[in-house]
Amino acid sequence: MRESDVIALDSGPARFGLSFVRSDAFKALFQEGMELVEETASYLDGPGRVDSRNMLRQESVAFASESMRLTTRLMQIASWLLLQRAVADGEITLDQAQTEKNRVRLTSQDTTTTIEEFEALPLRLRELVGLAARLHARILHLERLISEAEAAPPVVETNPVAAQLGLLEKAFGSKG
Repeated sequence: MRESDVIALDSGPARFGLSFVRSDAFKALFQEGMELVEETASYLDGPGRVDSRNMLRQESVAFASESMRLTTRLMQIASWLLLQRAVADGEITLDQAQTEKNRVRLTSQDTTTTIEEFEALPLRLRELVGLAARLHARILHLERLISEAEAAPPVVETNPVAAQLGLLEKAFGSKG
């Protein structure tokens, strides 16, 4: 293979989504998300039950509302992470993942809980809600980056070196 053949190869730009899901950064994000799911489940099934039993009715309703919202957000996050890992592991293609993403909606959630009600909730629940909200925001940002990069038409730029080498080969003939 000649040098000009290597320069002229048309491999196209790297796909951000595919490179990201195969990175150490994604592995760390996946681990963080799954640990948060486990921590939340552990809290809600253990100390959270005790906390909710010791609340007044209005506080108990706010606790139930926020824990449901938290659980929903974490299931969206876990679904997204698992879908991305399936792409990284080669179990599905990026196109299949895009189809599945239509089922996994990473939606922002409005809350009906007032600031006073939220501040009356147990500290651990408030911490988990905050951690999940920050993780959700990061994933929404990543999803936008991945979607925009995948949706953008490939930029075809002429390699100036390859073009000049091509002109020289035409002018002087190929001596391979």
